[in-house]
Amino acid sequence: MWRLATTRWSDDDVYGHMNNARYFDLIDTAVNAHLAEATGVDIRRLDAVGVVAEVGCRYFREMGYPRPVDLGLVVDRVGTSSVTYRVGLFQGDPDGEGATAAAEGRFVHVYVDNTGAGRDVRPLPEAVRDAVTPLLRETRGA
Repeated sequence: MWRLATTRWSDDDVYGHMNNARYFDLIDTAVNAHLAEATGVDIRRLDAVGVVAEVGCRYFREMGYPRPVDLGLVVDRVGTSSVTYRVGLFQGDPDGEGATAAAEGRFVHVYVDNTGAGRDVRPLPEAVRDAVTPLLRETRGA
């Protein structure tokens, strides 16, 4: 699943490239925008909601303003109560030439109770499972 993100002037830091925290914003946006659109419901109102259990990013090259970023989203694993996502961040060069991989993010949601004071782990809501299963990446080899 692909999504186009817009960079902002404030995304760049004193070193002249996109600040590392902004990469995580883009990764989070790719995942949660897909969930909101694919489920057709307000995901904040589900009986179980995803909380971030793990997030990481590998950087391959600098990105920065004012160029857009292509976000590619796949699902590595769907568990009973968790989903593991992988997000590729691609950006063209300043001359507008083809987009190349700039970073790869890993993002794990664990689903917890959203109905009471506790945050006990809960099974994935069916709407979420239906939204992420089509993005499941086939594993070859192993």
